Formats: sequence, C-alpha cells, structure tokens
Amino acid sequence: MSAVDRSSYDELYRSAPAVWSGRPNRQLVVEGSVLPPGTALDAGCGEGADALWLAERGWRVTAVDFSAVALDRAAAHARARGLDDRITWVHADLDVWTPAEGGFDLVAAHYLHSRGADRPALFARLGGAVAPGGTLLVVGHLLGEGAGDHHQGHEHVEHGHQGPHGHDPDLLYTAEDVAAVLDPAQWRDVVPETRDRDAAAVARTGNAAPDTVLVARRRSGVR
Repeated sequence: MSAVDRSSYDELYRSAPAVWSGRPNRQLVVEGSVLPPGTALDAGCGEGADALWLAERGWRVTAVDFSAVALDRAAAHARARGLDDRITWVHADLDVWTPAEGGFDLVAAHYLHSRGADRPALFARLGGAVAPGGTLLVVGHLLGEGAGDHHQGHEHVEHGHQGPHGHDPDLLYTAEDVAAVLDPAQWRDVVPETRDRDAAAVARTGNAAPDTVLVARRRSGVR
C-alpha cells in the first residue's frame, strides 16, 4: 500500500497556482554550492525549485515525483527559464521506483513521506544511486521532545492543506535512521545533524521544527 494517498497530492497542487515558495531548499543550497556540477537525482521534486536551482548551476538533473500535476508545473517553469534540456522529469512513486545504480553524483531528498516500514528500503535505493565519490543528502522534519503539538499544528500549513501527510509521526524520521541503512564499507564522512530551518520558511509556515540532515559521501571506487 502506498505511504500516503497519492491522488490527494494532485488535488493539493490543483488547489493553487503555486503550493511551495519557488525557492530551493536551504540545505541543498548549503551542500550543493560547494559541489562541482555533475548528474543529480532530485527525489520528490514537487514543483521543481531544487531541480531548477541545480540545472542553473550546470547540473544534469533527473527529477522524480508521484504527482503528475506537480511535474507538469515544474516542467513549465523549466521551459520558461530555458532549462528543459537539462532536466528529465520522471512520474514515479519512490516507494517502488528504483534509480540507476551508481548513476548520480548527487542524490538529494527533502521531506519525503514514506512509512517507517518502507523507509529503509527507500533510503537504501537512494544510497545505491550515488556514484562513487558522490554525495547523498537527505533532509527531514525533526519531531523532537516537546515539539509534538507545535509540529502537528503547523505541518499541514506548510504542505498546503489539512490531511494525513504532515500529522502522522510514522512519516517522520531522523538523519540517524538514514545513516543506519548505509554500509560503512561503502561510505565515508557520514554526518547526521540537526540544523535550524530556513528563517523564511519558518515565517511562512509557522513551523520552527528543525531539519534533520544526513550528508554522506560514497567512497571512490566502491559500487
């Protein structure tokens, strides 16, 4: 069974001309700004802000989402900015879709919604898609001690609607959860951290819950 009601995301995107801010996620900017351009996988791309940011900086991007409405909107943005030849849009469910093994210099996933039982396999597939010497970046919302009422009260605001997507603690994870699925023999510099959210995002959504961030580098010569 799918982690969440996929059709409701199409309804979400149809509900407004733009659901998200149109700005790239802060942690992608922090990490991506120091990487040389290459091939990137944007897992759960939504309206495409991260994919567009990468493409503008010389990356060739594969951007995946299960919402056809979001992908159509993202592709239109890419055409308007002359970036459509640098981005491949893929309509797929990340809970079952398997990316090319070792196919990307950067694999980035922000705020994915996947049930606890499905997440280890999902993160393992994303990790497997990182090329030798490449980078894995996974960012989630951290539900910490004492943050429960605040987080559940505002997460649906950020995601544009009331519903199951931001409320269920089973959809939340930590950077340590992601790190646990990575084989230490294949990875170096595995860094799980808690980082403050982008101040603009906090102001827009009212959700000050910090980000849980996993950055890992795949060892060169290891597949």
